[in-house]
Amino acid sequence: MDIRDLLVDGTRQMNDWLDDALKDLSADQVNWLPPGKTVSIGFNAWHILRTQDNIINFVLQDRKPPVWIASGFADRMGLPKVDQGTGMDLETARALTFDGATLREYGAAVKDASLAFIKSAPLDSLEQVQTIRPLGDMPRWRVLRQVVMTHGFMHLGEINAYKGELGISFSI
Repeated sequence: MDIRDLLVDGTRQMNDWLDDALKDLSADQVNWLPPGKTVSIGFNAWHILRTQDNIINFVLQDRKPPVWIASGFADRMGLPKVDQGTGMDLETARALTFDGATLREYGAAVKDASLAFIKSAPLDSLEQVQTIRPLGDMPRWRVLRQVVMTHGFMHLGEINAYKGELGISFSI
């Protein structure tokens, strides 16, 4: 076993749990806005996937176009081509709407691309230091563990909390 096995396992689990969290939601549930300074389930899912896609494709693969653009999801969903939600003002974030089925389709494509990259990444390449704004420098394995997985699981927790607020059970 090497670090790639752990990164593959965690990335697969996060993506599977996210897909499971979205699979039975109506459009109203995906776009429901809880009171306060919060965003929708759809926004959280989109942000998880866009961050993963950008980190794994654009950042770690020398500016390879993310799945979001390469497969036309930005145009299909009518959402920003470059933004991923980080630093977006709350009013703009709350105004975005999402289609759950297309989010799940995008999620499957991001998962496949992510797992293929991690499985094939040479071990020494995962030790290379990468600058991630605004977090700073860290080895690429930590970028995957912290920015993709841990960050994604945190937002998945928000999604499950919102499902609870809506009276919907969740499987985690």
